Amino acid sequence: MPDLAIIFSGIIVGLIVIGVSINGIVGKVLDYKRSQNGNAPATLAATGQVSEIADRTDMIEDRVRVLERLATDRGQLLSDEIDALRDRAITQDRSSENA
Repeated sequence: MPDLAIIFSGIIVGLIVIGVSINGIVGKVLDYKRSQNGNAPATLAATGQVSEIADRTDMIEDRVRVLERLATDRGQLLSDEIDALRDRAITQDRSSENA
């Protein structure tokens, strides 16, 4: 049983590290794109990138909330949450392919 607690803790820490890393990477990519566009807010608004960035930020915030809940949940709740997250990611991938 202590082994499971260590494994569970390792998974949680890993998920948090991955979430923070993804957030940092996305932030750097967006900063780079902004510098390439000459920091022209009118250009961003005209191309619709502002709404795309807002949607992506919302998605990242949702994922961080899920990771925070996963860090505090136990047992079957963890398994159910992971399955729901996978299903949601698959659905989002399919909807983005259809768009």
